[in-house]
Amino acid sequence: MKILMVDVDGVLVHGRPSDGLPLFTYLEQDLGLPLDVLQEAFFKPYWQDIVTGRDALEPRLSEVLGKIAPQLPAKTLIDYWFESDSRLDHGLLEDLAALRADGTKMFLATNQEHMRAAYLMETLQLSQRFDGVFYSAALGHQKPTVEFFLLATERVGFAANEIGFIDDVQANIEAARQFGWKAMQWAPGSTLRDAMAAFSTHQSK
Repeated sequence: MKILMVDVDGVLVHGRPSDGLPLFTYLEQDLGLPLDVLQEAFFKPYWQDIVTGRDALEPRLSEVLGKIAPQLPAKTLIDYWFESDSRLDHGLLEDLAALRADGTKMFLATNQEHMRAAYLMETLQLSQRFDGVFYSAALGHQKPTVEFFLLATERVGFAANEIGFIDDVQANIEAARQFGWKAMQWAPGSTLRDAMAAFSTHQSK
């Protein structure tokens, strides 16, 4: 394995920095906006286009908030959102750093829109720990579509069977394996050692 692709949410990042709870747990208490209202008015109708780069987060969110929470600026909600979803797994990051130091190229492979992808790489400084990022809004396709894996493989310049992948979503793991990547589903308590053992087993089959 020459390349390791690492998912973000549910693998590297786990909710609120203070307690690991889901990012919008206290949205209504903190910003006065019920989560179910935001889901219905924003995420359900618009998120698919935003996360695949066909629509932009801030203008669309601003438009929606003008109708459902006119007192709440889009930037305030976006800042709250990103900061509330930034608890890094430092143990995993240390293990990944050791693997990278031994010569394995390291990339993020994640469903993100442009602003949060930049936040991950710049504000959370993941650009210092990874060789790059493949994300859905930039690729125009999200996991688990075959196009996501095809484009990431083409751009990294290695054969599919030289790529390892960890992700917490079973559908993404299955799609990656079908494409030829070595893949392991990440779960609470998983370690990078588990993943490397799974990749080795996959390789020997």
